Amino acid sequence: MARRRARSGYFEAAKGGGATIALDDGEISILRSFVVQLLELVGPGPGAADADADPLAELFTEGPSKPPEDPALARLFPDAYEEQADASEFRRFTENDLRARKRDDALAMVHGLDRGGPVIELTPEESRQWLGTINDLRLTIGAYLDVTEDDENGLYHLPDDDERKPMVVGYLWLGALQESLVETLIP
Repeated sequence: MARRRARSGYFEAAKGGGATIALDDGEISILRSFVVQLLELVGPGPGAADADADPLAELFTEGPSKPPEDPALARLFPDAYEEQADASEFRRFTENDLRARKRDDALAMVHGLDRGGPVIELTPEESRQWLGTINDLRLTIGAYLDVTEDDENGLYHLPDDDERKPMVVGYLWLGALQESLVETLIP
């Protein structure tokens, strides 16, 4: 039986609940670059610099109690509560784990992209990780571009010579990828 080739740039359902996508080398390179930048933004995590550190010590490491100043990090790690004392306490005990999950998801996407194309096959778990990372990429780019729901900044109608245009195009492309993957994963 001949194997059907995935449509370029769209996720399709794979056997067993995963997804496939056909990407050319340029698309793979752009996505990989975005994800590596996201990994740099999220940071290496506690104990990453000291390979001999006690792994159990990380279980008891408290995270930050203040929201990040960087607008993209503030969007990726928002306050969970309006009350500052509650938000600080919640952040202190959850942000490190959230950062670790975002790093793991992003690394899974890099590994998937490194397998190369033209068709990349993802397991159900990898599909979930890619979905989370694509969402994080959109949130990051959207924060830096100051994207609003009603496009009050006119970002979707920029002239070709505007330096923000490539990032807006990337933001919109990631949105299409995200929508395609969500539609693929919904039974």
